[in-house]
Amino acid sequence: MKKLLLCGLFMTALCMGTQAQWIRVWKAGESIRYAVSDAATIPYATAGATLTIGGDAYSTAEIDSITIVNPITIAWTENGATVDIPESVEGVTATINGGNVTIDNINTWSEQEIILSGTSSAGSLTYNGDYKAKFHLNGVNLTSSSGAAIDIQCGKRIDLIVEEGTINTIIDAAGGEQNAAFYCRGHIEASGGGALTVQGNTHHAFASKEYLFLKKSFGTLNIAGAAADGIHCGEYFLMNGGTIAVNNISGDGLQVETDDESDELENGTFVMNGGYINITMATADTKGIRLDANDLVPSLVPQMYLYGGTITVTMATTATDSKAIASDGDMTIGDGQNGPDITINMNAVGYKDGTTAEKIRSTGLKVGKSDDYDNYGGTGNFLMQGGTVIINATGNYSRGMNTNNFTATGGLLSVIAPRTGSNIQGIKYAGTRTGDTYVKFQYCGWKTSE
Repeated sequence: MKKLLLCGLFMTALCMGTQAQWIRVWKAGESIRYAVSDAATIPYATAGATLTIGGDAYSTAEIDSITIVNPITIAWTENGATVDIPESVEGVTATINGGNVTIDNINTWSEQEIILSGTSSAGSLTYNGDYKAKFHLNGVNLTSSSGAAIDIQCGKRIDLIVEEGTINTIIDAAGGEQNAAFYCRGHIEASGGGALTVQGNTHHAFASKEYLFLKKSFGTLNIAGAAADGIHCGEYFLMNGGTIAVNNISGDGLQVETDDESDELENGTFVMNGGYINITMATADTKGIRLDANDLVPSLVPQMYLYGGTITVTMATTATDSKAIASDGDMTIGDGQNGPDITINMNAVGYKDGTTAEKIRSTGLKVGKSDDYDNYGGTGNFLMQGGTVIINATGNYSRGMNTNNFTATGGLLSVIAPRTGSNIQGIKYAGTRTGDTYVKFQYCGWKTSE
């Protein structure tokens, strides 16, 4: 085995000192980051067919490129903020006003990486740019005194890396006009094993105008509170791993809006393959997990796919007329081989209107846009193919599930209710029903109407 020094690339990086902190090895559109010290020498083998960086072996034929990363660093203290822009970075300027930092990036030819760290009780970041970027949260704790704490005004892909082992907190100011404490105008792909806590004092806590993708390597997103939704995104939501915890919200826990202008193939979908979601609800007429249709594109039927992971939704007694998990279109649980573990604890109480005699119910699973199921092409199709769903329907006038067509081919759906005095429905369906053997009831059952 020979060792060859890539002088042109890595000696340049080493001479830059602390500014050249990493290199990235790109393969099939994805990259792995290494410290420059891990790549000062590159051992080759098999006549140059493979190389090793940081202990990882690569086939040279599979590597797209190796790039030097010169990140911008922003560090906050209670005395203000400092911004370091390497000389090699073009088209980027910074404006600092106390703890408030604005980055303007006119660079549209290279991806910029920005490292955020430090603490400020009167700090914020506004980023303006037209090209994809990476934001590294490296122990940053920002509380804004006016507006959003982090506002990313870029309509492209934003990689959000919550660095391993770090604890990060983002809190906005109350009474502003911001959409969220942490807002992105583009789409977010999140990774990194650290923890991010967000609190939205004016509207949402964490929001992206376009899709939100949590990768398998993602750590924890903790919503400590929100004046509206805990997490709000457009187009679609995809979760392969990580943990989401949502508490103290006045709106929905996690809402996904179908976009009438999106050309994304996944538009109008909610997909969970792994990870953990834990949501506590205490406000009337809200939803724990919500997938919305769009009235401008009625032909686009939203699809919720819960293939894996663990979901727990707890509804307090005050969450009247609320839904734990709701899809305006269809819902599929399990893929025929695997499935999620879902637990819904429905302490939410309903009531019977004294004038109209209408029963106002809270519901565990709501499938379909409306109770009549005539909209959106007769949607409201529920399919269970695996996994376990347990709905503890303890609240008075609660309902385990409401759908149009019900089909179960695997897994177990169990609705548990008190023995007497609760006026609880098990599963209400308006269309067809198949697969009774995969359903268990305790002191409740099937309903075709009120």
